[in-house]
Amino acid sequence: MAHFLVITHPAQGHINPTLQFAKQLIQLGVKVTFATNVNSYRRMGKANEIPKWFDFVVFSDGYDDGFNYKTDDPKLFRAQFKKGGTECLKKTILSSAENGTPVTCLVYNLLLPWAAEVACDHNVPLALLWIQPASVFRVYYYYFKGYDKLIKEHCNEPSWSIELPGLPSLKSCDLPSICLPSNTLEHVIYVLKELLYFLDSKEKPKILVNTFDALEEEALEEIDGKINMVGVGPLIPSAFLDGKDPSDRSFGGDLFETSHGYLEWMNTKPEGSIVYISFGTMIVWSKEHKEAMAHGLMESKKPFLWVIKDKDGENGEEEISVMHELKKSGLGLMVPWCNQLEVLSHPFLGCFVTHCGWNSTLESMACGIPLVAIPKWSDQTTNAKLLEDLWGAGVRVKTDEDGVFEGEEMRRCIEMVMGGHERGETMRQNAKKWKDLAREAMKEGGSSYMNLKSFVDEVGSCTLDKVKVVIPSKESES
Repeated sequence: MAHFLVITHPAQGHINPTLQFAKQLIQLGVKVTFATNVNSYRRMGKANEIPKWFDFVVFSDGYDDGFNYKTDDPKLFRAQFKKGGTECLKKTILSSAENGTPVTCLVYNLLLPWAAEVACDHNVPLALLWIQPASVFRVYYYYFKGYDKLIKEHCNEPSWSIELPGLPSLKSCDLPSICLPSNTLEHVIYVLKELLYFLDSKEKPKILVNTFDALEEEALEEIDGKINMVGVGPLIPSAFLDGKDPSDRSFGGDLFETSHGYLEWMNTKPEGSIVYISFGTMIVWSKEHKEAMAHGLMESKKPFLWVIKDKDGENGEEEISVMHELKKSGLGLMVPWCNQLEVLSHPFLGCFVTHCGWNSTLESMACGIPLVAIPKWSDQTTNAKLLEDLWGAGVRVKTDEDGVFEGEEMRRCIEMVMGGHERGETMRQNAKKWKDLAREAMKEGGSSYMNLKSFVDEVGSCTLDKVKVVIPSKESES
């Protein structure tokens, strides 16, 4: 029997798809052990999101009460997580072998290249779970294959664009932010470089991608005859996709227990009329941006549901004139949290205003909802480009060089998606098309289902005789 050991970076946007991936493995009869830190495990417990059908191994990274972005040192946090995670993986691999259930595959995701080293040190097969689109993986791959110099030299030229194999033409504003000279997250560049070089050194490494064949057919093609990507998504709860498990409704550790009455409020509105606005757990907008959004909502006169919070995730509405005017208008509802998939699957929702993080983008398309994209950093800019120009399921808000946009631009985009505009009708039709294709991919016999099943069968062929756990000597450990 195949035994998968799964580990994820502790950020919520990483935990969510990885947890759903583990659930998919269980449905295929795989034994799963999920490694996570104390804080993530507690958060899942508070949300009743700890599955009873697979095992957890929990380790401390010194931040059992959570990481505070205002006061804690991110460099120390990463080092502590690596130390605790490495020891946990080692112990789990060795104890599983001793118990007669050897780990036949270690699955790790973005930002954890050290997990791959543990697997190699113990002779355990491994696979990367890529939680961004295949297209973004291709950008990073070629960036570290020499295209970085070309990008840095020319990206500030107004008319410049770049052609990368398997991708549409990309302008500077379409590239992931860490590929640009303005990038301040040097540690992410370092980790991605380490990750890509490791994969490049292996023979036919397997990369499982949270996407599906119909969505990224060309981007999923083999790279340079050596990198093999496989679509296994969209990795979202069953209740919102195939319906096999109606109880699988929550999404990876949401902490708020109250509904804030948003579903009851939504039920009072006309079908397809509501604008939903949410920007994930990490994006924080300036007062200027919030005022532009509020102005656009006021002018569109559409009912709206806006998830608005400060850096601590609590209700953080600022004293903004247009914001208060909007609140007093009675047009919509502002809440500090909601279950996003419940909202996206609601029949009265009309569009989703989002930062275009991959989880949010994929969830929206899997629910058939067109998007208004306001990307800020990381892969969000590339996702917005694909969404608008390749998949035709949304529109990207136009900004100036500093990423600032006007309220009138917000209004224009909302009305384009929601109104009688011909392009808006096309977006809605495309969103419906992607919804049907996403569900087709995940059902039994669909492309993502068969891709994952084939991979599991391949790993399952590694019997106890074939997977021999190497116990490193004390000299090599030192």
